Amino acid sequence: MNQATDLADCSAIELLQLYRSRNASPVEATRAVLSRIERLNPQLNAFCHLASEEALTAARASEARWRSGQPCGVLDGVPTSIKDLILTRGWPTRRGSRTVDSNQPWDVDAPASARLREAGAVLLGKTTTPEFGCKGETNSPLTGITRNPWNLAKTPGGSSGGTAAAVAAGMGPLSVGTDGAGSVRIPAAFCGNFGLKPSFGRVPAYPLSPMGTVSHLGPHTMSVRDAALMMNVLKQPDARDWHSLPPDDHDYLAHLDRGIQGLKIAYSPALGYARGIDPDVAAAVHAAVQQLQAAGAHVEQLDPGIEDPLPITIGLWFAGAWAIWNGLSAEQRAVADPDFASEAEQGSKYSVLELHQLTLARGALGAHMRQFMQRFDLLVTPAVAVPAFDARPAGSVPLTPQNMLGWTPFSYPFNLTQQPACTIPCGLTKDGLPIGLQFVGPMFGDALVLRAARAYEMIRPIARPTLQF
Repeated sequence: MNQATDLADCSAIELLQLYRSRNASPVEATRAVLSRIERLNPQLNAFCHLASEEALTAARASEARWRSGQPCGVLDGVPTSIKDLILTRGWPTRRGSRTVDSNQPWDVDAPASARLREAGAVLLGKTTTPEFGCKGETNSPLTGITRNPWNLAKTPGGSSGGTAAAVAAGMGPLSVGTDGAGSVRIPAAFCGNFGLKPSFGRVPAYPLSPMGTVSHLGPHTMSVRDAALMMNVLKQPDARDWHSLPPDDHDYLAHLDRGIQGLKIAYSPALGYARGIDPDVAAAVHAAVQQLQAAGAHVEQLDPGIEDPLPITIGLWFAGAWAIWNGLSAEQRAVADPDFASEAEQGSKYSVLELHQLTLARGALGAHMRQFMQRFDLLVTPAVAVPAFDARPAGSVPLTPQNMLGWTPFSYPFNLTQQPACTIPCGLTKDGLPIGLQFVGPMFGDALVLRAARAYEMIRPIARPTLQF
């Protein structure tokens, strides 16, 4: 393979080692990634804003720092992208929506963007999202359909679909996404990469999500070590987010390779309520759990004793959509995604009493899961009940709760409980589509989730799709 292909397929940690040994430079790596983007993005539609010249300018500055032996941070020179829900200074953040005017000052970095910039990451551009991150597939009237690098006929999932597709295809080793009901883990599972939803507040947000305290930010990578490295950067507190957690001195890379010998794992193949689980998904997850057991974990098959919290998720989410809708003019509403308009319309029907009851039910769920996790180090489930389905335009199907999230019953509970959760590839379907394994940790157990995922990655390394387009 030529150098450009090699560098585009390198992990962040591999690139940093190459920079340190002077066997490659940030400019070479950035050019390789930009070449990959130029070749693949027309088919994948993973980037909605690409800043090639800015990236090369940043890479040249990074290269000069490395030559002088003074890198400015732990990600200096690593090509990185940012989901288009996250403010990034100098670039429009359209949020996947034609309702957002790009002609306005864009002079603020969100906490995640600021921390990545401070760490020296070479920022490539913004990745696609459905309008306001409103669904588990990535399509919108603004950017069209984003596609899966394993099969262009399939969706990459959502709402961080552009982020997952970009990382899986080698269009930058690092990207940051958001997760309000599975929006990091769904596309990571569909695209075959690693995605982490940290404990709520561990990665600060600004502005806070209109969807409230279900929304998290987290890394997408092709290795667990890269995600741990990224978390060391993203976890820094930010006063603009009053939910952000106190300073965390834990180095997520430090004990990543300790393995899972002796850990107590609850394995729940359906969480007690999930239906319609694809047989290939069920079989691959079961096989992965057996491998965890062989690696020394104590595994007990046990459901956590909860009912399907889909009504809670839908009610709180649709209420957030209704709040956004009420800030739009008639002209803006006329160009909105019909799926988002449907969410807002359904959100308008909830009374204050009903929303308060949903909040109380959410609290009871969170208390139950915190008590359940006192008995176990980790909970393991499938990441998504089905493999990637066909890509389709916005508004193609009625946006019922089941159509929206019924096929991903393992993701949204842990947004409600705010626990850390990740997905890592654990096999392929008979049609060659990725399957995800989910690790869920106790609240603030982010390091343990990463450690378990790393142990499984050592058993089954993450593979890229064969890109034949």
